[in-house]
Amino acid sequence: MIKPEYLLDNQLCFRLYTASRLLSQAYHPLLSMKGLTYPQYLVLLVLWEKDGQAVNNIAKRLFLETNTVTPLLQRMEKEGVLTRKKGVKDARQIIVSLTKKGKSLQKELADVPFTLAKAVLCDSVTPETAPELFRMLDDIIVKLSESNA
Repeated sequence: MIKPEYLLDNQLCFRLYTASRLLSQAYHPLLSMKGLTYPQYLVLLVLWEKDGQAVNNIAKRLFLETNTVTPLLQRMEKEGVLTRKKGVKDARQIIVSLTKKGKSLQKELADVPFTLAKAVLCDSVTPETAPELFRMLDDIIVKLSESNA
């Protein structure tokens, strides 16, 4: 008999992986119509919060390495969504800024969070319980970030 801790249904990692994969799939039709991928949308969210950020700040905010973010930014620059320029104070830094097209995408994609919220909301995840779920997930992210640092 297999121990309960080895059953797939008892694995937190499997639930998080499955939820993440399915959530990314739910974003796909909403973003693909604008030629965006989910990681590109995350970059846009960071830049919509504060435009003109260094690559390493964007990477840090997304819990990614700069060598993962850089090709993503290069593709977005080719598509005219953002620009990358050397920093004024430090030429080693690359500053990423939204173009007019990148800024206009914020209005064009304004319904995305609401559409996804409708897809995710259920008996256990409601507008009232979502903040607690976010807190629990943030705790997991911080714990895993510390152990992988």
